[in-house]
Amino acid sequence: MQRASRFLLLLLSSLMLWGTAFAQDKVVYHFDDATTQATKGLRNIRNHLDVAPETKIAVVAHAQGIDFLMEGAKDAKDPNIDYASLVSALKARGVVFQVCEITLKNRKLTKEQFIMDAGFTPSGVARIGQLQSREQFAYIKP
Repeated sequence: MQRASRFLLLLLSSLMLWGTAFAQDKVVYHFDDATTQATKGLRNIRNHLDVAPETKIAVVAHAQGIDFLMEGAKDAKDPNIDYASLVSALKARGVVFQVCEITLKNRKLTKEQFIMDAGFTPSGVARIGQLQSREQFAYIKP
């Protein structure tokens, strides 16, 4: 009986290690100020995927962080940087972009004012918390 218990324990330990070895990295990038975060944050995400292409990345934006996901948004310092094309390229690589609906309500904005690649979540802050606590996403704020 003791031998069978040891074998079972060893087998379960091996399976847990094997599962950990193949676990996918998951990261949530938090944007709350597009002016200071958008260009560098999108660049960070691109670089992240260049070295770790299997990483699952979610971008959650609220407050002034949603501005880069609006139609026609460009970098204030470099108007040649068009955010829609950068977001579209990242979405093609599996990145999910979510805009806080509380922010929309508070700022009197509509979903139609955002690029097609933007998704929506009832609360940006709540979504970040869910991703971290329930889904074990690491947290990065560019």
